[in-house]
Amino acid sequence: MTESVAVDLDRHVYGLVEAPITLVEYGDFECPYCGAAAPVLRRLIDDSDGMVRLVYRHFPLFTVHPFALTAALAAEAAGEQFWPMHDLLFAHQSRLADPDLENYAQMLGLDSVTGEAVQDCRPAVEADYRSGVTMGVRGTPTLFADGRLYQGKVELGALRSALGMHR
Repeated sequence: MTESVAVDLDRHVYGLVEAPITLVEYGDFECPYCGAAAPVLRRLIDDSDGMVRLVYRHFPLFTVHPFALTAALAAEAAGEQFWPMHDLLFAHQSRLADPDLENYAQMLGLDSVTGEAVQDCRPAVEADYRSGVTMGVRGTPTLFADGRLYQGKVELGALRSALGMHR
């Protein structure tokens, strides 16, 4: 029997923590659609005047993407450097093998982000994944706006409209 581990599912927040609108993304670092969504979501948050925060949750599609789980563990192991690691992983989606992950860690001044060194990060990734399964996530990226499934396109205009942001 595995031990239950309390994990803060809002630990990866981009934008103001106190923003009134929360957008949760379940993502996979090897997913090309997540890679395309990443800059759109960044811009949405950056242009929201503090109205929207993005919460990233790991949902590695490990049966389809062979490096998704190790990339998620590497991002988790990055700790306070999560968002810079997030950006590197999405910028280099075709290079997510362990030597690549270690190179990104070195670029960020981090210790090892692969192998045995990061297994203590596994409960956090698994908790994110389980929460996604509970929410009905089947693919990535899956977005929830204040707890409601967003089914539109991951485009600035569509997201702004769905969130009630008029620009």
